[in-house]
Amino acid sequence: MSRLNGKVAIVIGAGRGIGRATAKLFAKEGANVAVVSRTAENVAGVVAEIQADGGTALGVVCDVSDPSQISVAVEKVVVEYGRIDILVNNAFDPSVVSSSVLDLSTEQLQRNLEMGPIAYLRTMQACYPHLKASGEGRVINFASLAGVIGLQGYAPYNMAKEAVRALTRSAAREWGADNITVNNVMPVADTWGVDASTPAPTNALNRYGSPEEDIAPVVLFLASRDAQFLTGYSLTPDGGQIIDSAR
Repeated sequence: MSRLNGKVAIVIGAGRGIGRATAKLFAKEGANVAVVSRTAENVAGVVAEIQADGGTALGVVCDVSDPSQISVAVEKVVVEYGRIDILVNNAFDPSVVSSSVLDLSTEQLQRNLEMGPIAYLRTMQACYPHLKASGEGRVINFASLAGVIGLQGYAPYNMAKEAVRALTRSAAREWGADNITVNNVMPVADTWGVDASTPAPTNALNRYGSPEEDIAPVVLFLASRDAQFLTGYSLTPDGGQIIDSAR
């Protein structure tokens, strides 16, 4: 029996990489999946892949830094499928993540916050009534080990991703009474394509994770009934990069 039969999942940032892998795995496991991204071509491509594999998917083009677009996107999913059971927040803007603390502008930090914890907050708020009505709602937010270790040269990204973890813990406490679990995933994965210029991995398993084989299955676990008693935590499918330091 598929693990997500009859569930409706919104995967934000699903146009490529881990989001794409997650959306495809959710569909394979029986979910009706809303593929959400700001790039229409990527959305259409992932929807086509899911449908070609016999799954059910709805494409939604949405820039989550715009609150009005979030409301429209969530409403579109509810109209199409009648419910929302799972929300995956995986969006960010990779073009503005690098800066030292000394050189960091408030404008650059604001962009990281808008695409990270602020967008996640808005999608969570928009989905909350539907997650509550589900009776076993799931929220999976993507944070990062970069924020945990204070990765040098990535000050705005580090700050935004640690704010995501704080948001997750806060919502987990508040929404537990509604039987909604809220957890983080902090992966180490090959999402851009490893080549000769890519630094060698320094984790215990000595490799970068595969979005399909190593990361998406962890997101599936958190979305499934198997994780019904786990909330407020950061799971680290990172090959042993930060053993015990992020618990």
